[in-house]
Amino acid sequence: MQLTEIQTKLTEQGLDGWLFFDHHERDGLAYRILGFRPERHVTRRWYYLIPNSGEPRGLVHRIESGMLDALPGTKTAYASWQLQRDGLQNLLQGCRKIAMQYSPECAVPYVSMVDGGTLELVRSMGVEVVTSADLVQYFEARWTEAQLASHLEAGRRVDEVRRAAFAEIGVRIGRKQTVTEWDIKNFILDAFQGAGLFTDHGPIVGVNANASNPHYEPTAEEHLPILKGDNVLIDLWAKLAEADSVYYDVTWTGYCGAVVPVAVARVFDVVTGARDAAIRRVEQAVAAGESLAGYQVDDACRGHISAAGLGEYFVHRTGHSIGRDVHGSGANMDNLETHDTRLLIPRTCFSIEPGVYLPGFGIRSEVNMYVGEREAMVTGEVQRVPVIIS
Repeated sequence: MQLTEIQTKLTEQGLDGWLFFDHHERDGLAYRILGFRPERHVTRRWYYLIPNSGEPRGLVHRIESGMLDALPGTKTAYASWQLQRDGLQNLLQGCRKIAMQYSPECAVPYVSMVDGGTLELVRSMGVEVVTSADLVQYFEARWTEAQLASHLEAGRRVDEVRRAAFAEIGVRIGRKQTVTEWDIKNFILDAFQGAGLFTDHGPIVGVNANASNPHYEPTAEEHLPILKGDNVLIDLWAKLAEADSVYYDVTWTGYCGAVVPVAVARVFDVVTGARDAAIRRVEQAVAAGESLAGYQVDDACRGHISAAGLGEYFVHRTGHSIGRDVHGSGANMDNLETHDTRLLIPRTCFSIEPGVYLPGFGIRSEVNMYVGEREAMVTGEVQRVPVIIS
């Protein structure tokens, strides 16, 4: 746990402390930020307050009195609900404004881990609770140099698998063999395993109208064949099968034929133009030292699609934070699903993935961007033209 750095950030934000709370291991962020794993299943509530100065203090149940022993500071034990309330009141003594894993109106669900009843309890003790979203991003979403290296290596391997998947479709169609979305999904998963990659779900392989469902995944029971004249979207994400590695997540589209239809090519150009507009917005802001929020990146991307008359078909945010989980806990590029005011900060990564989803086909183009101290970069290959699958 980075105690000194946490206390510095609390002081900078005018907060008296950061209160961590968990029950039944619901808040994985708390364990990662505090830097410990419970030795046994958490069946009782615990609280841990890091004040902006001085020693941390905790509150634990008597039958799990050692739950926070790995952390510094004093701990008080309770058994009854009355002692639990009194103990929490004492824990918060001297605090007027604290952060918790809470998001107003659940605007940032990745951070909104604390239940409403616990918020009511803390507020009833005369304490103002604010979101810990910015703190979580700083202490959870920033990458180490080793994590950046793992991302770049995962990207190299995932890009190889992606190329092989499109090629496999072409080979099977050329040989007049049956090939389906389900076949290619399993081809990708087998290739991931052989390449030392891990993914917790996916990938997405969608043909024609299925590609217009942003979260479509073929199953053994429901899938379509891939035929000549079809549009194909492949969205694949994975990380190295090693501890503390982080994800790489990209989407490419292709056409099974020698010449891409004009309507498809037009939409592809609009989507990739929007992607590039967002990339430029990030690159220019970082180079100029300009503060840039997630919603502003979304505006740059969405504005390009709206100007082309296709705004109603772009139905999700521009991008999401990337980390140990494919959807991380940093700023999202979003002014649609939420108004994400969190700033892009150094050593964080996120996707840029605009899409246009029409009734007959969908196009999405996804890259990953990493923000360094003075520059931002796309971390993998960038699709410039549709893949010709032949």
